[in-house]
Amino acid sequence: MSAETLTTISPTTNKGILIRTGATPAELEKIVDVSAERFKTWSKTTLSERQAIVKKALEILVTKKDEYAKELTEQMGRPIAYTGVEVTTAAKRGDYLLKISESALEDTPGEAEKGFTRYIKKLPVGPVLILFAWNYPYLILINSLIPALLAGNTVILKPSPQTPTIVENLSSIFLSAGLPPDVIQYFHSGNASTIDTIVKNPKVALIAFTGSVEGGLAVQKAAADRVVPVGLELGGKDPAYVRADVDVAWAAEEIVDGAVFNSGQSCCSIERVYVDSSIHDKFVEEVQRVLKGYKLGDPFDKETHVGPVISKRSKVAIEGHINDAVAAGARNVTPANATFTSPPPDGNFVAPTLLINVNHTMAVMTAETFGPVIPVMSVSSDAEAVRLMNDSEFGLTASIWTKDTTKGAELAAEVEAGTVFVNRCDFPSPDLAWTGWKDSGRGVTLSRFGFEQFVRLKSLHLKDYPK
Repeated sequence: MSAETLTTISPTTNKGILIRTGATPAELEKIVDVSAERFKTWSKTTLSERQAIVKKALEILVTKKDEYAKELTEQMGRPIAYTGVEVTTAAKRGDYLLKISESALEDTPGEAEKGFTRYIKKLPVGPVLILFAWNYPYLILINSLIPALLAGNTVILKPSPQTPTIVENLSSIFLSAGLPPDVIQYFHSGNASTIDTIVKNPKVALIAFTGSVEGGLAVQKAAADRVVPVGLELGGKDPAYVRADVDVAWAAEEIVDGAVFNSGQSCCSIERVYVDSSIHDKFVEEVQRVLKGYKLGDPFDKETHVGPVISKRSKVAIEGHINDAVAAGARNVTPANATFTSPPPDGNFVAPTLLINVNHTMAVMTAETFGPVIPVMSVSSDAEAVRLMNDSEFGLTASIWTKDTTKGAELAAEVEAGTVFVNRCDFPSPDLAWTGWKDSGRGVTLSRFGFEQFVRLKSLHLKDYPK
């Protein structure tokens, strides 16, 4: 079987910018065999040895911020004003996981009893396959890579063809930090059958996938013929509820940022907004005011707020949600903004779009849009808001905006999502579990619980020799 050729297309120009060669089945088999062999020695290193290497790698990562920021802007289109922050945030997230690794991986003692010693030991699982998306590639990868390595696993990485340099960069950094060769390996692919092949390999001990629901289900199906854990971080249709007591101008600023940042291409972007009817019109006016100050355009311009979406296909899908909603009775009330109507001609630019008169018969309120669209729906009560927030096949994050934080916490307890924010949004905190409910996923990254999928438990039950 001949290897595939993968071309990374710039979302800003729609021209090819990088070419990589995909792995063949024979190459994949060798990668897994090497990973399994290397695991025999890497798993025997001490936690302190692994911690020293990870610490050094994270220090190197920070020094590469400007170089990697430019690559991210070129490959996935996020404005240059923000891409460096992803790199430094990834390092900070890694630092936190490093800090808690000793307590997260320590033995758990059993009940004390004279003549007996009992405890639970946490051991690495083996070669770990990490398949991850393009939209926040450093952050997504750090979530799994750091705990996998600290637990003593070897790792095989498969990036999105849109951001192929991420694995090359991090592999190089870890080698420079003293990681033995082949503890991290990677391959490129855009072929579903190639992914199936490596997922089915019996030497792969764990699969961690971040991407679309469709992609996650395909990985889960490929793994179904054997007993292997599969972690899935999938899509979202994350709601926000704005109560009547808020400072409307402040809430509008925050929610626009949560919906439009990264061109709305985040699994935890705000994708639907419910607003108390008594402040609905004022809130819409304030969102319009905020959007008038946004700049859509060249992501290498430091003044740009919103760059292109990732592909022509994505642009068509996002605009389809907008057009279908308007055809069904929604109103497009996006304010006049010259940059929205005259973006650079060759890229996949979608203007931030404000919709009202929306409802749950429209895809823009039920299906993942993954674009810079703000659909706003009026509600008459907390109960109606919570009911509509929960009327979704997704459950990744949600946010509630209110001066009454006690009431906010009460409502948060009723919302069906893995993370619920009050007066904040779109922020995976490293000390909290990042986990999806419903079709948003299965398993956990971040926090001490994020280490659990990367270990297997062994119970040791030792009785003193009776004589």
